[in-house]
Amino acid sequence: MDARLNYAANLVGTKAVKHIVSASRAVADSSLPAATRELVQLRVSQINGCAVCVDQHTKDAAHAGETPVRLNLVAAWREAKVFTEAERAALELAEEGTRTADGAGGVSDEVWANAAEHYDEDQLTALVCLVAVMNTWNRLNVITQQPAGDYTPGQWG
Repeated sequence: MDARLNYAANLVGTKAVKHIVSASRAVADSSLPAATRELVQLRVSQINGCAVCVDQHTKDAAHAGETPVRLNLVAAWREAKVFTEAERAALELAEEGTRTADGAGGVSDEVWANAAEHYDEDQLTALVCLVAVMNTWNRLNVITQQPAGDYTPGQWG
């Protein structure tokens, strides 16, 4: 499969992606735990059907020491016993923040309060920004049909 568009080779695309990369770095530099970031990135990408991001974040998480069991169970996290309560709160916030059209009002007060029990304000801000940034990356890749499968851990920094 070939991509419809190479937005990294286009002046407009390069300018836009530069800012998205900057936002991604701000989240990566936050105090939000790295394992939580990878799980959220993977779950948002699964929901959006972004194969290139699922490929990247599965491999990056495994490279960082995440277990195959936890990676395989991200899609069914509600029934899985392998996630902490904090990770479960982050995954639920990520799902509701990604599926805003599916529920009236976006993220519910209950889901927000649960996340706020586990994360401080900086971490919550990072989590919200992470969900927004991942949705942006997913849409860029899905719309342009970026192919997946050949990512190597650390390839994008």
